[in-house]
Amino acid sequence: MTELPAGPSGKPARPRRSTRDWVVDSVAFVLAVLIGLVLYTDGEKDSISRWILAADFWAGMAFCLTLWFRRRWPVQLALIGAVLSTFSESSGIAALMMILTVAIYRPFRTTLLIFAVNAVSLLAYIEIRNKPDDPAAMLITAAALYVAVAGWGLYIRSRRQLLQTLRDRADRAETVARLEAEQGQLRAREEIAREMHDVLGHRLSLLSVHAGALAYRPDASTEEVAGAAEIIRASAHQALQDLREVIGVLRAPVGELPHPAFADLPALVEGSRAAGIPVELTLDAPGALPEHVGRTAYRIVQEGLTNAVKHAPGEPVHISVTGAPGNGLAVELRNPAPNRRRGDGQGLKGLSERAALVEGRVEHGRTPEGDFRLYAWLPWPA
Repeated sequence: MTELPAGPSGKPARPRRSTRDWVVDSVAFVLAVLIGLVLYTDGEKDSISRWILAADFWAGMAFCLTLWFRRRWPVQLALIGAVLSTFSESSGIAALMMILTVAIYRPFRTTLLIFAVNAVSLLAYIEIRNKPDDPAAMLITAAALYVAVAGWGLYIRSRRQLLQTLRDRADRAETVARLEAEQGQLRAREEIAREMHDVLGHRLSLLSVHAGALAYRPDASTEEVAGAAEIIRASAHQALQDLREVIGVLRAPVGELPHPAFADLPALVEGSRAAGIPVELTLDAPGALPEHVGRTAYRIVQEGLTNAVKHAPGEPVHISVTGAPGNGLAVELRNPAPNRRRGDGQGLKGLSERAALVEGRVEHGRTPEGDFRLYAWLPWPA
């Protein structure tokens, strides 16, 4: 049965009968009428009054028509069928179909109630129809028939419940898979955004330094202006190249972001020195550093240099990267901070998230000497 949309009152609409339901109901109606007529013809041999036979025929045929509504009112029609079964043989098959319907669509307790009512109606049927042959055999046969029909209905109900459970599990699995895919997309977007911030932020800070030098040196010679312009052009070209690499990940398979390595750290420092930033690097980390830890250390140094250029241009930067397997890797950046920082930017928050992903930690703030200190400790397994 297919559920219809909710009506204006907010209640679910009445279920719509499918093609399969039409076929099943039509076959049930035809069988109930044909077998009911056979039973009625056989029941004419009983020694009962003519008006009971007439009531048997008309009530049985009318009750067969109710088979078209058995899904809507199964319990009510089953109770009516039990009452009619006390005198009407032509309604017997329709009453059995009502018991089957109750077993399929209603709980087991309701099925037991209908079974008990039909058992009582069977005793009344024996008295009304004057069945003197063998009442005990008739009771046993009828009870076995009722049990078989109710058992078949309960089997159909349990099978439908099992299928519905499997459908629900499949739906939940699809929902979980869709949510996991959406979360994966969000993580990929966050990673791309973080890479763009780290890469472009550093490049653009170097561009700002060179452009600022030209602005504050109006007396510079033609050669100096040309050299600074060439550096700006090269830096802008490199920034665009980095941007293309990051954006290109959107068309590449998952996991192919252009990640830098720990070995690229000296090149990063040399690029800052070429831009006129006095950088002092102390690198003492012998051994094979895990790739994810080395990449995190690189990003911490890159973000620290970017912040130093942004908030303390021209001031010297002291970088210390030391560690060993089993002791962890310590990354520290210090630079004079004559101007108070306006607060933690997204870059420092991103560094804390990066460090947390590798089970490390990040600390930053002003020292008593007036310097700004960025410190990170990253695990380095033995």
